[in-house]
Amino acid sequence: MKNILFVCTGNSCRSVMAEGLFKKMVEHRAGEFQGASAGISAMDGFPASPETIEVMKAEGVDVSRQLSRHLRTDMVRDADKIFVMEKMHKDWILRFAPEAKPKIFLLAEFRKTHEGPAEDIDIPDPIRMSDSFYKNVLAVIRDCVEKVV
Repeated sequence: MKNILFVCTGNSCRSVMAEGLFKKMVEHRAGEFQGASAGISAMDGFPASPETIEVMKAEGVDVSRQLSRHLRTDMVRDADKIFVMEKMHKDWILRFAPEAKPKIFLLAEFRKTHEGPAEDIDIPDPIRMSDSFYKNVLAVIRDCVEKVV
């Protein structure tokens, strides 16, 4: 089974969206993939943001019971692929786990509609932003996750 990890800052918005979409997209491939998420600055045990819960509900994905997790070295070690939302997430992971370099990717590298160098593209954090900003971020994440799958 392939262990796929999505990482953002607080594990309350972007990585939750990516994990939820990924699980929905691979649910017909039972036993092939495992999806998870964490945040580099997350505190364990907090729910997804209310806005994340709402936009994901519109996607047919319930993340209302998901709780945040702080990224740990064992998560990095056990992951087959790690998809991060920003270059700073990749840099942060590489400081404590340089051996993980070959398996860390910016999720935006997989954006179908992106032109130009992927290393310049971060997926912005929607926390405390408008509902339309959340929807736009979700659309970008969906586009990327579809290509990953």
